[in-house]
Amino acid sequence: MVFIGDSITDGNWGKGDGKPSSGRNLTDRNHLYGSGYMYLCASYYQGYRPERGYLFFNRGVSGNTLDELAARWQKDVVDLRPDVLSVLVGTNDIDRYLHGLMVSATVEKPDFDFAGWEKTYRRLLDEARQTNPDLKILLCTPFAAPVGAITEGLQGEYYPLRQQLLARCCAVVERIAADYGATLVPFHRLVAGLETALPNGDATYWVWDGIHPTPACHRRMADCWIEAAARSGAME
Repeated sequence: MVFIGDSITDGNWGKGDGKPSSGRNLTDRNHLYGSGYMYLCASYYQGYRPERGYLFFNRGVSGNTLDELAARWQKDVVDLRPDVLSVLVGTNDIDRYLHGLMVSATVEKPDFDFAGWEKTYRRLLDEARQTNPDLKILLCTPFAAPVGAITEGLQGEYYPLRQQLLARCCAVVERIAADYGATLVPFHRLVAGLETALPNGDATYWVWDGIHPTPACHRRMADCWIEAAARSGAME
């Protein structure tokens, strides 16, 4: 089972600090999976179903966009020949696009290339399935929450646009999941629902900076992933 994505999946697995997979510690089992939802998913299946012999690989790298996943796809996905593949990407793509708008506000910028983004996404899944036609795929949706620096100052002015663009990313992911018979893991809906239930009025309880989940949210994300996998039979 390969989990690939950005910092939300990464969780500093292998004491990586953003390094590529080849630069991480692949033998230290205390840090093999990082500290996020991927770790919780792996520990659930390996803890409760040891007889299945599950093998998990975290291949999240902090800061990655879809194009950066593509640059390492052969080594971090195809060469591992997974039976199950989970992908979570999109928030950095939108963040970098918005940063470009903010630093050159007086210059007209092209719209985000959703058609190109979708084409790349599909190509990567095709490459993975060419290696294993029976590959089971889980596609996770990106998200943001109204808290932290992304809601303040100039970033705050662009926050509504951030959510609009992320919503379109989610729609692309949903469409691809339907076309590929993949399992959709709707993290965007989960986080939106959690944001309506804030203990003691603490807006940072679930997502502490608008992008990165807290341990509490990672727990709920892992539950969401496991439930989606159970409904679809992806882990059977």
